[in-house]
Amino acid sequence: MHVIHKEGHLTDRIGWLRASVLGANDGLVSTASLVLGVAAAHSTHSNVLVAGIAGLVAGAGAMAAGEYVSVHSQADSEAADLNRERAELAADSEGELKELAAIYVTRGLDPILAKQVAVQLTAHDALGAHARDELGITETLRARPLQAALASAASFAVGAALPLLVTTVVPEATLIPMVSVSSLFFLALLGGVAARAGGAGVLVGATRVLFWGALAMASTAAVGALFGTAV
Repeated sequence: MHVIHKEGHLTDRIGWLRASVLGANDGLVSTASLVLGVAAAHSTHSNVLVAGIAGLVAGAGAMAAGEYVSVHSQADSEAADLNRERAELAADSEGELKELAAIYVTRGLDPILAKQVAVQLTAHDALGAHARDELGITETLRARPLQAALASAASFAVGAALPLLVTTVVPEATLIPMVSVSSLFFLALLGGVAARAGGAGVLVGATRVLFWGALAMASTAAVGALFGTAV
């Protein structure tokens, strides 16, 4: 008996990976920026911590809601396409068979072989064949709203907890430099891990996340300092 070896591919984890990386990055950058902005406005240590915790809770909820709505829209579109394809198969199975064969011809098969493949795949799972080869919908890449929402909320909370932990343990006098340095370190680490998991260059991934994160934190700290001086 021949055993089929199933290989692991990066696309197998693209759904949860995208949501998790986006959530953790947003949690870290937004919370660190919030903490730095409030601290730069000469707020007390306890006020800075309360603002950071509020940012964590609000941000995690917003990420979950936004990701759920966004991915659910994709899922609705996929469901509508599948329903339409199911109706077309019921109304004109021969025409759909020719359409499937034509797709395989454009991908390099000769017409006779393309028709044989289309016939066999249609007999096995007509809707699945059209979903995959005509619509581009596969089980691996199919939209999963709840999974994306939970991954975004959890990863946002984890990312946000890092600067909050530093805020909790360091003295008020060193809060701004310590939060800044530690957050940039965590950002670079997150960017590198995300790039490695996605198959990209670690240094490139770390650098681009570090640049935009540093820009966001610097901008917020500047606004906080300006606001604190003016008020």
